[in-house]
Amino acid sequence: MNSMPTDKILCGLFMLFFTQLGMAQSPVYTRDDTLRGCITPQRDWWDLTFYKLKVKVNPADKSIYGCNEIRYKVLNPGKFLQIDLQPPLQIERAEQDGQALGVKKQGRNAYFIELNKAQPKASLQSITIWYSGIPQAARNAPWDGGFSWKVDEQGLTFAATSCQGLGASIWWPCKDHMYDEPDSQAIFVTVPNNLTDISNGRLRQVVENDDGTHTFEWFVSNPINNYGVNVNIANYTHFSDTLHGENGLLTLDYYVLPKNLEKAKVQFQQAKLMLRALEYWFGPYPFYEDGYKLVEVPYLGMEHQSSVTYGNYYSNGYLGRDLSGTGWGLKWDYIIIHESAHEWFANNITYRDIADMWVHESFASYSEGIYTEYHFGKKAGAAYIRGCRASIQNKAPIVGSYGVNAQGSEDMYPKGSNMLHTIRQIIDDDVQWRSILRGLNHDFYHQTVYGSQVEDYITLHSGKKLDKVFDQYLRHTEIPVLEYQIKGHKLKYRWTNCIAGFDMPVKVTLSPGKFKFVYPATKWKSSRCVLPNKDDFQVEENFYVRANRV
Repeated sequence: MNSMPTDKILCGLFMLFFTQLGMAQSPVYTRDDTLRGCITPQRDWWDLTFYKLKVKVNPADKSIYGCNEIRYKVLNPGKFLQIDLQPPLQIERAEQDGQALGVKKQGRNAYFIELNKAQPKASLQSITIWYSGIPQAARNAPWDGGFSWKVDEQGLTFAATSCQGLGASIWWPCKDHMYDEPDSQAIFVTVPNNLTDISNGRLRQVVENDDGTHTFEWFVSNPINNYGVNVNIANYTHFSDTLHGENGLLTLDYYVLPKNLEKAKVQFQQAKLMLRALEYWFGPYPFYEDGYKLVEVPYLGMEHQSSVTYGNYYSNGYLGRDLSGTGWGLKWDYIIIHESAHEWFANNITYRDIADMWVHESFASYSEGIYTEYHFGKKAGAAYIRGCRASIQNKAPIVGSYGVNAQGSEDMYPKGSNMLHTIRQIIDDDVQWRSILRGLNHDFYHQTVYGSQVEDYITLHSGKKLDKVFDQYLRHTEIPVLEYQIKGHKLKYRWTNCIAGFDMPVKVTLSPGKFKFVYPATKWKSSRCVLPNKDDFQVEENFYVRANRV
């Protein structure tokens, strides 16, 4: 699903720039980075419509073997088609209409498939890729990616995939760029018959094979980003529930190790609380057709579409800790809330370039606060978000480098959340703010977007001038400082430690205990104030700024 205009010219400029001048840049990006992160000419001319992925997993030697049928629509005739697969996995062969195709490896991960037949514009075509090998084992999942391999108490395999950032091509051949998604996908996973596979979408059937294995056939009926596709293998036990949500009856399926069944039945009740809260704020769950699943895995967890993975040890907080330091983060399970929030911001609305990963993580982190607000009150939610400021480092911008698969800083979580919380204060209308959050998920439904599109949407629908606000918090590290002086009944103020032209409105006390908007710029302004004591002056605490009396 190529939902937005292509970026062929932009990608070409990135490749030329980093090839010729990369030695002078910090960091230095390579041709492999541009092949991975750009919409190359070999990606640009065809639009994904469907994946039919078949993979056989052999836990004994941790090897996999399979094929992927890739269906696509021709946007403009092309000769070479880029498919990505990361070593040590290898493409064995490629075919179109039963005819062998030439395969030329480019760099570390990219393969250019040479097509024999004409590719008429608007025609529907397909190729099939066969591959095999031992996929990379994840060292610190889910942050580095690959297969996570463990065994349960009975000595049975407990394995799962995770691959955001590193890319889905770490375990299956695909068009490994986020701008293009298939409209739907079939996933066939073959495992030993004492194990179960849980993947995305709906289970259509389980086929028993003659070699002591069985094949689980899953179907995803919605567009899906490639890192959202997953395989989870264990001796799972299953229980289920339903939710009468905004779009009707939503199925809830839970898969856990047998020893954790009773704990899961208690802890996973939070899934309904999460869905109620986030449907209120973000709009209907985006994948009713595919259902909602929560699946235990041997790592912390990840936002795989309709197959959210869980490894938070059935305890509240983040591995038992409250990231805000306020106590509110121990009222709920971080992984259930945060990773499920990605069903809206990551799986429904997906970044086109990982440089805009904040679109996923800032909103998912913000969801933690508004979940808290929904169930415990507005003050509790705001306190949680403010508490997370302690982990902001302000060492690098939130937005990364485009076209080279480079994400921004980890501040996209707490700082991005506080940016959104600050924008809510600027809008100063909770009904309108909720309408914007829901509108994003409605108007960008099942689309890939640039961060600038989200910025423009919020600006347009808020009616506020927010361009400098986004620039300040996303692309710079400085936190704005409101410098002020109080002389008699006169308050003078201006923004410092900020970008040129920064003019964000902010609420301050012009009289004791009462907050009103002032409209600072980088030059001094003044307002009348009536403060018996200069120490009575305050900036409203929900704005992520600092104040300095001079």
